[in-house]
Amino acid sequence: MKLIKNTGSVRVIDELREILTPKSSLDLASPAFSMFAFAELRDLLEKLDGCRIVLPATNDSELGLTGSDTDRAFRNRLQLRWLARECAEWIQKKVDLRAASSLLPQSILIAGKPESELYRVITGNCAFTTEGLGITPGNQFSLIQCSEKLEGSAVLGSWFTSLWNRLPTSGQYKNAFLSRLQELIDPKAPSLIYNLTLHHIFKDLGDQLDEDRIVKSATGIRNTIVWKKLFKFQRDGVIGAIDKLERLGGCIIADSVGLGKTFEALAIIKYYELRCIISKCISLLRSNW
Repeated sequence: MKLIKNTGSVRVIDELREILTPKSSLDLASPAFSMFAFAELRDLLEKLDGCRIVLPATNDSELGLTGSDTDRAFRNRLQLRWLARECAEWIQKKVDLRAASSLLPQSILIAGKPESELYRVITGNCAFTTEGLGITPGNQFSLIQCSEKLEGSAVLGSWFTSLWNRLPTSGQYKNAFLSRLQELIDPKAPSLIYNLTLHHIFKDLGDQLDEDRIVKSATGIRNTIVWKKLFKFQRDGVIGAIDKLERLGGCIIADSVGLGKTFEALAIIKYYELRCIISKCISLLRSNW
C-alpha cells in the first residue's frame, strides 16, 4: 500500500495512465463526475473492455459535470458540447451505470487487468474530477491510498463489489444521466445566454434598486413635470442611475435610440438640482437641456 500525494509526478491520473491499457477494465465509485476529468483520460477509456460506475443520484451542480472554479481554463477552450457528446457515446457503448441512494463518503477506482501486475485499487479523496485526479490543485491534506499487491486489491475491491450488487440494476439512472449530457450537447438559443448573463449580473442586487430607499422623497422629485412624463421603465433607469452615482460616483445611460435617455438625464439633473447640487453639461447641449 502506498500513499499518493496527488501533486507533481505522483498523481492519481499518472497511475491510471500507466494501468489503463487496452482491453483492461475500470470500476469507479465517486461523489462527482467531471467532463474535464473524462477529457484527460478519453483516449484510454474508449479502449477499455468495460466500465462500471457508481454515482450519487444528485443534481448537476453537486455532481460537477461542468467542473468547478479550478476548471476555468478548461471551460475557456469551449469544448464542453463536444466533450459531452464524446462522453455520451462512451457511456452508451462501454459503461454500466448505477445510482447510489446517498452521497458517497469517498471514492474508489479499480483499474487494470485482474490477476496482473498492472492492477490497482485507489481509494480516498480521489473523485473523478480534475482536482481528484491531481490535474488541478486540490486539498493538500487529502489522503489517497493505492494498493500494489493483489491481496490488498482483492480486499478493497470486494467493497466495490458489495456496493455494486446492492444497487438497482435497471437502466433508468443511465438514461437520466445520458439525458443530462444531451442537454449540454443541444445548442442553446442566444436569448437564453442573454437572460443567463443578466441573471448573474443582477442576482445579488437584492433591494439595491428600491425606489423609496434611493430617491429622497423630501426633494419633491415625484411632483415635478419631468418625473411625471417618464414611463415606468424610464423611472427604473433613473433610479438605477442615481443609485450608481451615489455608490460609484458615475454612471452611463446606454439605452437604445428612442427610449428616452434625454428625459432620464433631465430627471436626474432635476433630482440633484432639488438637492441643491450643481449639475454640469456639455456647452453644446445647454440650449437643448
